[in-house]
Amino acid sequence: SFLSFDVLSVYSDEQMHEIEIKENTIKGCQKADPSQFELLKVLGQGSFGKVFLVRKIVGNDRGQLYAMKVLKKAKLKVRDRVRTKMERNILVDVNHPFIVKVYYAFQTDGNLYMVLAYLRGGDLFTRLSKELMFTEDDVKIYLAELALSLDHLHSLGIIYRDLKPENILLDVDGHIALTDFGLSKESTEGSEKAYSFCGTVEYMAPEVVNRRGHDQSADWWSFGV
Repeated sequence: SFLSFDVLSVYSDEQMHEIEIKENTIKGCQKADPSQFELLKVLGQGSFGKVFLVRKIVGNDRGQLYAMKVLKKAKLKVRDRVRTKMERNILVDVNHPFIVKVYYAFQTDGNLYMVLAYLRGGDLFTRLSKELMFTEDDVKIYLAELALSLDHLHSLGIIYRDLKPENILLDVDGHIALTDFGLSKESTEGSEKAYSFCGTVEYMAPEVVNRRGHDQSADWWSFGV
């Protein structure tokens, strides 16, 4: 159901601290804070916060719909804050048609916010659960676009590490966008390996499960699965 309250009434007593978003802030728009967005409904909920469908109510992008991820600082451990910062940094730096785009990032005393592109097609897992099978053409398009997004990340030294249908969003035209970079690893070079046990077990490469050290090839294992 739609939420009737306005963001301003919830967050007006919190002091705003802008996180520099560089070129990914929409040009010509004032810097954002929660009061500039109208909450429409909850898109998802996790252990640390929620994702809302919101509408911008001021600025050059007034009326535009976005997905706003709101994380409660009090529930975030140090590790979770590091992962959130990692995700924000990656999304700010990466510009690719098949990777979800971040438009604003800011924080209040109590919450962290990321305002992302809203993709109306939902996620690939939900679509898989509703359809008995995809057409061969659908599969070819999804795999090609996913391969391009992974290849771009790898060219920047990023290991994605959490490839699964739930993290692949679809727009209205059926094109994919990779999302959720909280487990990603930045700045891997050459033979450098990562040793964290992270991701979703069903899609993990053997070297990740066995903690033998993994590199970008672990993403291609998950891609094959």
